[in-house]
Amino acid sequence: MTTETKPAYNVVGTRPLRPDGVDKVTGRARYGADISLPGMLYGRIKRSPHAHARILSIDASKALALDGVKCVITHEDLPGASDAVIDFGESVSPYKWVLEQTFASEKVLYQGQPVAAVAATDSHIAEDALSLIEVEYEVLQPVLSVHEAMADGAPILHEGMKTVEMVARFVPGDGRGEAESNIASQLDMVQGDAGAAMAAADIVLEGEFETAAAHQGYIEPQSGTAMWNSDGTLTIWTSSQGPFAIRDTVAQMLGISQANVKVVPMEIGGGFGGKTKPYMEPAAALMSRATGRPVRMYMNREEVLIGTGPTSATYVRCRLGAMNDGTIVAVEATLAYEAGAFPGSPVGAGAGCMLSTYDIPNLSINALDVVTSKPKAHAYRAPGSPQATFAVESLIDQLAERLERDPMELRAQNASREGVRRADGVPMPVIGAEETMQAAMDSPHYRSELGIDEDGRLLGRGVSMGFWHNGGMESSAYAMTNADGTVNLSVGSVDIGGQRAGLAMQFAESMGIGYEQVRPQVVDTDQIGFTHVTGGSRVTYATGIAVHEAALDMQQQLAARAATIWDCDESAVSYADGALHGPDGQSMSFREICGQLQRTGGLIQGAADVLPNRPGPAFGCHIVDVAVDRDTGKVDVVRYSAVQDVGTAIHPSYVEGQVQGGVAQGAGMALTEEYVYSDSGVMENASLLDYRMPTSLDLPEIETILVEVPNPSHPYGVRGVGEVPIVPPLAAIANAVYDATGLRMNSLPISPPKLLDRLLEE
Repeated sequence: MTTETKPAYNVVGTRPLRPDGVDKVTGRARYGADISLPGMLYGRIKRSPHAHARILSIDASKALALDGVKCVITHEDLPGASDAVIDFGESVSPYKWVLEQTFASEKVLYQGQPVAAVAATDSHIAEDALSLIEVEYEVLQPVLSVHEAMADGAPILHEGMKTVEMVARFVPGDGRGEAESNIASQLDMVQGDAGAAMAAADIVLEGEFETAAAHQGYIEPQSGTAMWNSDGTLTIWTSSQGPFAIRDTVAQMLGISQANVKVVPMEIGGGFGGKTKPYMEPAAALMSRATGRPVRMYMNREEVLIGTGPTSATYVRCRLGAMNDGTIVAVEATLAYEAGAFPGSPVGAGAGCMLSTYDIPNLSINALDVVTSKPKAHAYRAPGSPQATFAVESLIDQLAERLERDPMELRAQNASREGVRRADGVPMPVIGAEETMQAAMDSPHYRSELGIDEDGRLLGRGVSMGFWHNGGMESSAYAMTNADGTVNLSVGSVDIGGQRAGLAMQFAESMGIGYEQVRPQVVDTDQIGFTHVTGGSRVTYATGIAVHEAALDMQQQLAARAATIWDCDESAVSYADGALHGPDGQSMSFREICGQLQRTGGLIQGAADVLPNRPGPAFGCHIVDVAVDRDTGKVDVVRYSAVQDVGTAIHPSYVEGQVQGGVAQGAGMALTEEYVYSDSGVMENASLLDYRMPTSLDLPEIETILVEVPNPSHPYGVRGVGEVPIVPPLAAIANAVYDATGLRMNSLPISPPKLLDRLLEE
C-alpha cells in the first residue's frame, strides 16, 4: 500500500512482468558457471589451512607433473605492488591489498586465503592437483576478535601498520599513530559538546553490544571465465555486481589497457554487496594468458564461506543522554569493526548512519577499523548500519521504558527532518523519517494486541528504525529506435532485483510509450559507457536518471526529424504523451515517426552518461512479534511488518520483494547466523547445514507498507530501497525478545543456547 497520492503515471507504479523472468524460471538464463568454450581448462584455488602463518616455500613440481595439468601460478606471477587504489564502487582498496587477496605472498592472514591456482583439462584433475602443491608454513598466532586484536601485546598482522587517524568535524584532518597496531584507522565524528550535554542530562543509559560476522548468503557461488585472445585482448565472463571494477582490476594486474579487457556480465544469482570485487577472475585471466586457452573457475560453498567476505563482526559501546521530557540531547559511542585480514570495514558507514534517524545536537563517535585473522570483510546490504543501529535502537527502547513512554512516540519526538545534520556533517535533504514513523504507528500491526500464545510461549513485540544514505555514482544508458516503434535499451548496471524492468518502466514513462515497446538489456563493458557497481541502492535512482536523460535526448532528435518532415522550424515542434506535435495541429505518434526515420536520415539513438550526487536518504520502521520457548530458548518470529519510505515505487512488487528480502536477512543476523571459529582460526561451520540461514519455514509472511515521500532530485522521486530493510531487524527482534522475557540480549545472534542460558539464570 502507499500512504501518499503520487502523480498519475501511466507506467510507473504498475506491476508488469520482468523481461528476464521466463528465461530464469525455465532454466534458459545463463550464469557464470554455464560458460563452455572450445579447449577450455578448469581452474581451482589452493587455499591456506591456517589463519596466520608465514609462507616459507611453495613447490608445484608434483602438480605440474600430473597428466592434464597445464599451469600453476602463485604470487610470483603477479606484478609488484603499486600505489594505485582500486575503486570497487561501494569501497576502494589499495592495490597492494587486492594483490594479497588474489595470492598471498609472504604471509597468509586467514584460513582460505589463496596461495596458488592450477588449471587442468578436467575439473577432477585440477582438484587432485591441489593436494600435490606443497606449501611449507611457519604457523603464527591468530587474532580472532577486535578485543584480541586491540589488546596489549597482540600479534601484529601487518608489520609496519600504524593507525591512520581521521576526524569529521565539518573539516577533514588526518594523522598517523606512532606505534604498530592492528587498528588500521580511527575516525572521530563530533558535533556539539557531548560531554557537557551528557553531564547535564536527566537520564544516562549505556550498554555494550556485539554482533557476529554474517555472510550475504547469495544462492550462486562466485565464478569467472577468462579467454586470452590471439590479438592480445582479454574477454571475461563473470557473475559480478561490478563488471567495470572487474575490468579495471584485471587490467591493472596484467599490465594491459582497460580497452583491451572486455567483461561480459552474466545473470547473477544474488550478491547483496558480496560480488563487487574480483575473486576468481584475476587467476583465470593469468592462467589463460599462460596457457593460451580459456580457463573457467568456480567456488564450492565451503570456499564461498571461508574465502569471500562476510559483514564485520562488531563491538559497540554506547551512552545516551536524555531529558525527562524525552528529548535526546547527547550520544557517545565507540565502534570497533572487524575488517578481516586487510583494512576496510564499514565502520565509517556505521558511525555515519547510527544516529541519522534522529535530531541529536551533541555527539561523539569514535570508529575503529580493526584487522583480524579472518576473511576480508565485504559489503553486505547497508554495510555497517545494522550493527551500529542495533546499539542505538536498543538504548532508545530502554529510554522509553524508563520514561513509561510509547516507544514509537518517543522516536517521533526526536525524529530528524530536512536541514538536520547527520553525524558525518551532511545536512538532510527532503526526507520521510516522520512520515515513516507515523505510518508505523497507524499500522494495523502496531495498533493490535499481542494476545496469548496457545503453546505457552512468551510473546513480545519490538520496534526499530533504520537508515541508509543511498548512493549516486556514474551510470550510462543508450536507447536505440527500431522502425516498428520499439526501443532497445542498453545499460551497464547488472540486474539483481528487477532493475531491467524498473529502468524500462522509467524510460517508457519518459517517452510516453508502452512498457512492452522497450527491450532492456545489460551489455558488456565494450558496449556501454562506464557504469559503477550495482550496489548502494543506486541503480533505480542513478541509472534511472540516465535512462530518463537518454529519453530526453531521443525526444530532441525526434523533434528535429519531425521538423524536417513538416518543413517547419524545430522550435515549433514539441514532444508530449508519446507523440510529436507541430504547427497547424499536426501530430505523429512515436511509432509513426519511427517508421519514417530510415527515410529521413536513419534510425536514432538517445544516450546519456550521468553522475548524479543527490540520492534520497531513506528510512524504515519495523514492527515484530516473537514467541520465545522458555524450555529451549528458541525464538520464533510470528508477525512482521516493515514500513519504508521508498520515494516512489517504480515497480511496487519488486520494491516489496526487496523489503521482504532485507527483513529475512536481518532476521538471520539477529537469531541464527554467525561465523564460528576454533581457537586456531578455522571456521567450524563452513557449510549451509551448519551455517544457519532462515528459510521460508522460519518466517511468517512479511507485511510491507510503502511510504512515498518523493526524492526531488529524481524525475520520478526514486529513493533506493534495497539497503534500508536489513537495518532495523537486529534491534527490533532484540527489543521484542526483551519484551517477551525481560532479558536484554546485547550479543547477537540470539541463538537458542545463548538465550536458554540466560533464561536458566533467572
